[in-house]
Amino acid sequence: MKPGVKAGLVGGAALVVLNLIGLVPVLGCIAMPLQLLFYIGIGVLAAVWMAPRREGGRAAGQGAIAGLIAGAIGGIASIALAPVSLAMSGGPQAILSQLPPESLQALQGAGIDPNAIINSGTTAGLTAICCVPVGLLLGAGLGALGALILAGTKPE
Repeated sequence: MKPGVKAGLVGGAALVVLNLIGLVPVLGCIAMPLQLLFYIGIGVLAAVWMAPRREGGRAAGQGAIAGLIAGAIGGIASIALAPVSLAMSGGPQAILSQLPPESLQALQGAGIDPNAIINSGTTAGLTAICCVPVGLLLGAGLGALGALILAGTKPE
């Protein structure tokens, strides 16, 4: 198995655990910064598993592959956990209660049921549209950076 694929699978498992830890209210605050560090570490791991004489370009490629794989796995976990997160935050009613009454009336006046907008499916959909692509880009970029740093400092 190629080093990037192996590191991506290991990193993906680590990101799933980090996503689960992120559900804990107090620990959720550190989940995003840790995720960025994990992507760099995943790239380093891909470079460590490369055969000696690590060249920068090859290492960066393996790190980017590892970051993409880990980002995809972490993104799927985020989508799956989005409804759980919504339920833990009090559900749709807790979010709707925070909206100004004028906004709710405007939605109802336009024929839109606010309960239809804020639900588990919407939360998962927004996670898929917003968070997953960002995770893939950050994973590829930071994974390549981590691998490149290791290849530059320890080519043998």
